[in-house]
Amino acid sequence: MPATLPRAADETVRGLLRARDAAQLSRTGSDGQPPVTIPRGPAREAARHELSKRMYHENDPGLFQRALNAVLDWVDRLLSAAASATPGGALGLVVVVLAVIVVLGALWWRLGTPRRQPVSTATLFDDRPRSAAEHRAAAEAHAAQGHWNQALQERMRAVVRALEERALLDARPGRTADEAAAEAGRALPAHTDRLHAAAREFDDVTYGGRRATQTSYDRIADLDRELERTKPVLAGSASNSSSAHSTTRNTRQGAAE
Repeated sequence: MPATLPRAADETVRGLLRARDAAQLSRTGSDGQPPVTIPRGPAREAARHELSKRMYHENDPGLFQRALNAVLDWVDRLLSAAASATPGGALGLVVVVLAVIVVLGALWWRLGTPRRQPVSTATLFDDRPRSAAEHRAAAEAHAAQGHWNQALQERMRAVVRALEERALLDARPGRTADEAAAEAGRALPAHTDRLHAAAREFDDVTYGGRRATQTSYDRIADLDRELERTKPVLAGSASNSSSAHSTTRNTRQGAAE
């Protein structure tokens, strides 16, 4: 039953009552017989029954419109309650909303768009093998044009390819940047941290949606140049060095005795 039905029913009932009173006056004045009276309750029910007919509801709002009106009424009540609870009323509420928007904008500008932590699952190289010199040339060409993402990627590939060419890494097409850094760190322990940092920067640019800079490219380029001058620490040489040190110490102890 629509909300306007009781009011319409009341008006109809009042109209029936007025018609009844007029009929009573007319009948009384015409033949002197007592008027026909209709009790208030049955009259009200008759009005409700009459108004419940379809012809009176052809222009009623549909289900969607009623739901939309209910939502708008709820929002209006919510805003009215918030305005009444905020110092300054509606103006104070507007100031609070603007302040929240400013704070959120400042956080977004300072922290940037949240990104998922990149996971290095894709391979480091493409299907066409290239030498370390070719990767370095491609990196320098990209750097000259200010394309730092591509320059950083090519320089990291040059680092790994150079280690493969020196037989410090086995040539494995499916290797990732993290795997290359972990394996190279065993032969070049002094550069382990920088190798892992370079692998993370490669992953951030390639899979994490970050943008490289000239500074990040220069770090990997410096690492590439240093690795070319660094001699690896081989397991056999380390073992021989330890054995020689132990022999020298035993000899000194024998001489002392």
